[in-house]
Amino acid sequence: MLASSWNKSAEKDNTDNLSLAGDGFDTVMKAKAAVDSVPQCRNKVSCADILALATRDVIALTGGPSYAVELGRLDGRISTRASVRHHLPHPDFKLGKLKAMFASHGLTLTDLVALSGAHTIGFSHCSRFSKRIYKFKSKSRIDPTLNLRYARQLSQMCPENVDPRMAIEMDPSTPRIFDNMYYINLQQGKGLFTSDQSLFTNARSRNIVNLFASNSTAFEEAFVAAITKLGRIGVKTGKQGEIRNDCFVLNKIS
Repeated sequence: MLASSWNKSAEKDNTDNLSLAGDGFDTVMKAKAAVDSVPQCRNKVSCADILALATRDVIALTGGPSYAVELGRLDGRISTRASVRHHLPHPDFKLGKLKAMFASHGLTLTDLVALSGAHTIGFSHCSRFSKRIYKFKSKSRIDPTLNLRYARQLSQMCPENVDPRMAIEMDPSTPRIFDNMYYINLQQGKGLFTSDQSLFTNARSRNIVNLFASNSTAFEEAFVAAITKLGRIGVKTGKQGEIRNDCFVLNKIS
């Protein structure tokens, strides 16, 4: 995830990852440098583990739950832009595709709805949802599952010819607080992506959305369980991976 390439072919160069903030990568690099500055810790902590810990800390610092992070991952030896495909949900996905993708990694419907709650913080680019407010196949050209007032707000922030890299906060209510407001937004038709709103419009997941909207403790407990399971997927151990000297560069094979 962190590795860079001279020809923009690394995992983080995939269009689905371009909204990731550069200062987040810098924070991981600084943490790696701080750990490696201690002689007995040098080259003993992977960038993958630091990234998992940083994720936990961002959640806790913004008001969400703190939780134990399972450690011992190694960094991958390969990073390709194409590898992102089939592993990250597209913003246009509806519940069926989302459920199938998560199930392929051993994650349940409850895990899917809980992990989607991470959209309570962060931002996205206009290009990722503009079709919902300008080119939807309906009389008004607006996705009918989208709250009309919210759709108008989005069109003001993202005019049709705006720079597609313009960033919009994903939670219009409490964008800097990790809370259960994401689910309340879904109840009001304020899910930014189709993939968000489909969690409420589809009867199979609506009850879970309603539970998390009314019970923040239930959401936090489900989120911690789901992100712990997520952290076990694709873990590299032994000869499958390495501990990078520089998080942005694969180690040279000697």
